[in-house]
Amino acid sequence: MSKSASQNLLYQVAFTMLPNVGSMVAKNLIAYCGSPEAVFKTSKQKLLKIPLVGEERAESIVKADLLKEAEQELKFIEDFKIKTFFFTEEDYPARLKPLVDNPILLYYKGDADLNAPKTVGIVGTRKCTDYGKEITKKIVAELAAHDVMIISGLAYGIDIAAHNAALENNLKTVGVLAHGLNTLYPAQHKPAAKRMVAQGGLLTEYKSLDEMRTHNFPQRNRIVAGLCDAVIVVESAIKGGAVITANIANSYNKDVFSLPGRATDKVSAGCNFLIKTYKASLIENGNDLLEAMRWNTDGTSKKQTKQQRLPLLDLADDEKAIYSLLSEKGEVEIDKLVQETGMNSSLLAASLLEMEMNGIIVSLPGKRYKLI
Repeated sequence: MSKSASQNLLYQVAFTMLPNVGSMVAKNLIAYCGSPEAVFKTSKQKLLKIPLVGEERAESIVKADLLKEAEQELKFIEDFKIKTFFFTEEDYPARLKPLVDNPILLYYKGDADLNAPKTVGIVGTRKCTDYGKEITKKIVAELAAHDVMIISGLAYGIDIAAHNAALENNLKTVGVLAHGLNTLYPAQHKPAAKRMVAQGGLLTEYKSLDEMRTHNFPQRNRIVAGLCDAVIVVESAIKGGAVITANIANSYNKDVFSLPGRATDKVSAGCNFLIKTYKASLIENGNDLLEAMRWNTDGTSKKQTKQQRLPLLDLADDEKAIYSLLSEKGEVEIDKLVQETGMNSSLLAASLLEMEMNGIIVSLPGKRYKLI
């Protein structure tokens, strides 16, 4: 790592240590000051002019002495060859970038591309049944031919069943942790985690200096949901963490699927509830997911349509950008449209709706769009 890159990362780490600075405030600080280093060097008077900062936060930023702590973390990062992603950087995971509550800084140990073309989160209860483990294994095996990356939380039960099935089927799999990369919980999953570093990775927003706290676990669920194109809930109680992940995924406009269970089974109460309340689509196997996400097509018809298509001249500039991208790529998911067009999500959504109403595009399962 070059000296300038090391200095930049040092301030990024220190920035995440600022007390009472959540995602929204952090983004305002960077937007107004330009960089983490600039935040620490901005006067209190100027900080007070930034929305949501206020007197108390401005005072704590000016008085902050966090570089020594940040240096400890930087040493850990360098010693263990950990990759980092700051939310303003180009290599920050594309699916997380448009989310309002995305992590400011991510720590990653692994070799998998976090922008893999197809990603599925598989979540469920820690106290799963043998059936839950077997159906998870079956689903992952059915996804193997389509090179789908499997994401979960490395917890007991369904999580570890999904990771192990991915490893067995030579699929990349990423575990999103609720603690720093200096430890692993539960410790029994260390053998799987070691294999995942070589065939996927471990990802977290927590530093090695952070204490492991109970509320970290539901907090990390938003990263699982955000990194995925789709989330599958295998078994979950009505108030399980998997249901939380499913609700977060819905708020991110991700596709959510659930396996039904018997009405009397507590481990299926959450799954049945998601289906009953239209928060998840019912699937029975991996092929159902592939069909819903349109991942089992060969793309031949896309090429033929692209060659025959003529440009439209009566579109607004934003619509032309969308049209050109869809004409070139065929079917494109909404996260990719945000990334490629540079449009904010609300403007993009309005343009897509207008184009759909005018019969120019059609929306597909998986939050994908294509030209008619």
